[in-house]
Amino acid sequence: MYTVPTSSLIAIVCILIWAFVLPIGSLIFWKIRTKANWSAFFIGCGTFVLFALILEQLLHTAVLTIAGDGLRNNIWLYAVYGGLAAGLFEETGRFVAMKFWMKRTLSRENAVMYGIGHGGIECMLVVGMTYISNLAMALMINSGGLQAITGMMDEATAQASQAAVEQLCTLPVWQFYMAGVERISAVFFHIGMSYLVYRAVRESRIRYYAAAVAVHFAVDAGMLVLAQYASVIVMEIILLASAVAVIVWVMRQYRNEQE
Repeated sequence: MYTVPTSSLIAIVCILIWAFVLPIGSLIFWKIRTKANWSAFFIGCGTFVLFALILEQLLHTAVLTIAGDGLRNNIWLYAVYGGLAAGLFEETGRFVAMKFWMKRTLSRENAVMYGIGHGGIECMLVVGMTYISNLAMALMINSGGLQAITGMMDEATAQASQAAVEQLCTLPVWQFYMAGVERISAVFFHIGMSYLVYRAVRESRIRYYAAAVAVHFAVDAGMLVLAQYASVIVMEIILLASAVAVIVWVMRQYRNEQE
């Protein structure tokens, strides 16, 4: 009989809290520091939901229905498709938001606030909701309640549930914490891409938008490929290094606007 170790439960709770503290804390910090508009944060949240969670997912449903396993089973082709779709939808969403919905409030401070919203809502929805589910399942496993529910499932669903239970109970504790590190990288990355698109809109230079799409494509496609060949730690180190490089560039460009 499987049980979720106490150390894993603590890790799940910590990352669940972090999934909400990171974006909300970043929002409050940036608001106090720069007086950026609250609206930019919520526009970032809404744009991510519309372009990444709705429109992009509709594309995935159509493409994967047509292409089937031929696309999924070719990691290189799948990485190109996935990276390109993410880059086009998310960066186009940023461009539309800043061009039309933020045209009266567009500034470098609000561009960063937008990035906090874009990356923050992803953090809360993707990691937060996942870890709420993980916590609920872990508590059910340890209380024995999941066994009663599994008995009422059909065979395929029961097998899938059993696999999820085994993974949750046997996953090394440090891997839970990797989700927290990955979200830091993601928020940094979204701030950087938001600043790039802000420059594209403010200066009417499409090359900045193209650069944002290209960088987003390279990172997402690269991570999909690396997942097949590298360990989680190596992937997170590369992702964090990429995000830090992006944010360092943004800080330099941001300061140069003051001079």
